[in-house]
Amino acid sequence: MTRVFWHKEAAAGAWARFSLEEQMANIGSEIGRATKWQDENTSLFRGAVERALELFDLTLDDPRWKGKNNEIALAKEVFCDAVLGGKEYKESLPALEKYFLPFAFAARRHLT
Repeated sequence: MTRVFWHKEAAAGAWARFSLEEQMANIGSEIGRATKWQDENTSLFRGAVERALELFDLTLDDPRWKGKNNEIALAKEVFCDAVLGGKEYKESLPALEKYFLPFAFAARRHLT
């Protein structure tokens, strides 16, 4: 069975050109979209969640971050819990969006 990717270029190898900060910032962008649409539009919310999960998986598959996989996997787990109501970790999507914001600032510093 062939998997369909939301981020086709990233899945085809472009993701490996990004730093960890850039990868995490992109995940944070999808979390921001999920936060925005959570109570407004189910279809757009679901798409943002699926894209965020895909980017988490691409990041976890990146061999450069082998020593950081536990933290990335925990962030994914907390994200999944937040999407489902935050019962286990008591976190919300807006709180996760704040967690990922410093990655965006760090990624931006690398680009300038």
